[in-house]
This record gives sequence, structure tokens and C-alpha cells, in this order.
Amino acid sequence: MTEFERLRDIVARLRSPDGCPWDREQTNASLVPALLEESYEVAGAVYAQDDANLREELGDLLLLIAMHAQIASEEKRFDVDEIAREVSEKLIRRHPHVFGKSEARGSEAVVRQWEAIKRKEKKGDTHYLASLPMALPALMRAEKAQKKAARVNFDWRELRDVIAKVEEELNETKSAVASTEARMIADEIGDLLFAVVNLARKCQFEAESLLQSATDKFVVRFNEMEDRLRARGGKLGEATLEELDAIWEEIKKDTRS
Repeated sequence: MTEFERLRDIVARLRSPDGCPWDREQTNASLVPALLEESYEVAGAVYAQDDANLREELGDLLLLIAMHAQIASEEKRFDVDEIAREVSEKLIRRHPHVFGKSEARGSEAVVRQWEAIKRKEKKGDTHYLASLPMALPALMRAEKAQKKAARVNFDWRELRDVIAKVEEELNETKSAVASTEARMIADEIGDLLFAVVNLARKCQFEAESLLQSATDKFVVRFNEMEDRLRARGGKLGEATLEELDAIWEEIKKDTRS
């Protein structure tokens, strides 16, 4: 018995009538929040370069996959073997440069080939962006849409044009704010965010990672500000903005030096 088969048997036992009440209550829908959370925890372990934690988090993610498959199997919809077979066949179909006679070479050519094969396979909506996942985090979905559009030449050629677009959207946001019309403000801020994601992409960065890093930096500085304020006899919620801002500037200066 392989270790995966052992895991599958454990999950089946947990879902059995004499198994765990919590596990028996789960559905594919109820497990979605946990699936997303575990995916982010895997990403966090990768970014931290923590192999022990990565191994553990991948295990948690694998458990959820096994749970999803077990639920579907119980309802006679599909099982884990069908999942494995389907993804294996898809990998072979979409890598004809490895398993077939395609001459695609280089990452860009391979990605274009993958997209072309994927469009032929999909039924229903035939639009190029129809496969864009709705459930992705907003920044990641925006970047994915932009990358896909760029593969069919709908993209700015020069970085200066992207920066100009950001400035244009910022000016339009300022005008919308001045108008005090909520719907217009929301629309323009959305356009501004989309333009900033595009700028990050053109600079070879992932907007999601950049914002995560910026938030981490904010949290570290905020914690330090709280510590310095407490050391001076102050307290969050009672200190004025001017007092907090002065400490914040101290921290920024110390960080740079």
C-alpha cells in the first residue's frame, strides 16, 4: 500500500458512519474556505523557504484534495483515480512538444501552445478570457487577465506608456473624488488599481506579492510604533495623529540609516 492509498483509506474511515462527526458533515462547498486558506499557507511556507512547514502545509492541502475526492466518490460523481487519470491525460495533450511532434520551444511558445489547446478543449463560451477563474483574489485575477491579453498582443509596448496610464487613472480618480459621486469614485479607484497591477506586471513583479510585502512592512512598523509609544507612557487610541506620525517618521528614518 502506498502512502497516498493509506491517506485515502483514513479519509474514507473518517467519513464512514462510525467515523468523525465533523468529517461526515463536510461537503465540497463547506471545504472551500479551508482549501483556500491551506493554499495560502503553502504559499507562505514557500516564500519563507521553510521546508518543514512546506511539507506540513502540502500535507494539509493533500488531505483536503482527498476529502473532496472522497465526498464525490460517495455521491457516485467521480473518484480520485478519475481525477489522476484526467489530469495525466491533460498533461500529455497539452505538452505535445514533450509527448508528441510539436516543435514549440521556449516558455513563451509553450504557454501560447497550452492556451491554444485549452481553448479547443473547452466547450460553451468561446471567448478568449472565458477560462479566467472568478474565485481568484482580485489582484491575481487582474494580473492573469493582463497576461492572457498580452499573449495575443493586447499590451503596452513601453513602460512609460504604462506609467502614463497610471497617472491618467490617478487624475481621473482625483476628479471623481472631487465630484463626491460614490459610484464614479469606486469605478475610478478600480481602474487605478487595475493600472497599478499592470505596472507591477510590466516591471516583472507580482502585484499580490508586492502588496503582501507592503502590508508586512506596515505591520512591523506599526508594532514598533506601538512599542515606542508605550515606552513613552502613551497608548493607542489616546495618542493624537501628530504624535503617532512623529514616531512613524522616526521609525522610517531609523530603518533607512
